[in-house]
Amino acid sequence: MPGAQVSPTRVDPDQDGISIGQALAVWVITWLVGSVVGATIVSVAGYHATEDAPVWVTMAVAAGLWAPMLVGMWLLIDRFGRPRSTRRSFADEYGLRFKPIDLSGVPIGVLSQLVAVQVLYWPLERAWPDTFSRTRVERNARDLYDQAHGGWLVGLVAIVVIGAPFVEELMYRGLLQRAAVRRLNDTVAIIAVAAFFALIHLRWVELPGLFVFGLILGVCALRTGRLGMSIVAHMAFNATGLLLVARQVTRR
Repeated sequence: MPGAQVSPTRVDPDQDGISIGQALAVWVITWLVGSVVGATIVSVAGYHATEDAPVWVTMAVAAGLWAPMLVGMWLLIDRFGRPRSTRRSFADEYGLRFKPIDLSGVPIGVLSQLVAVQVLYWPLERAWPDTFSRTRVERNARDLYDQAHGGWLVGLVAIVVIGAPFVEELMYRGLLQRAAVRRLNDTVAIIAVAAFFALIHLRWVELPGLFVFGLILGVCALRTGRLGMSIVAHMAFNATGLLLVARQVTRR
């Protein structure tokens, strides 16, 4: 149709792209495998939970969770994503591309943390102060920061600011959202993946903020047709949150 707008991530309907079912199957299998590996690492290290463990254990658990996800995504495009004649590279399939404009993700991530999340939680904290207090919302980040001492702070930054944004954007926006956008309305796809992204963190007090930020990341990925901007925004968001916690800890 003349003048029709096509989503940057929409694929040709005649192409045999990754389906929603395949994407979800990869997520479920790799998440279960990674969870078992992580639990084994914590147990072998002599701890009951990652909250009680030092940063090096948290780093090992993160690697144990992320490695199966990356391997699963690679196997998906290598075996099931497309016919061999039309198969694309890992970067092309999941939109793992960066352009200079993607650096605009820095202010997007910072403002999401400092403005969007704060505005969202302001009425929630006043309506349910015991549930959505700042202390409860920031507890997970504070616990992580309290685990880091000396050089291990570098490890914490590597996990929170670099590793998590990179792998999570690949999995949620690169795999799940791209598969959903191929077959669903763009808005429905972004909302569904953002909700899934928020729920799977299993931290209910953070769910509203993660959902809203997931929407922002989804729009970044959809409008650019690649993950560069959403990865940078996610990194800036996490870095800003970590700096806020560090500032509060130093004031104690």
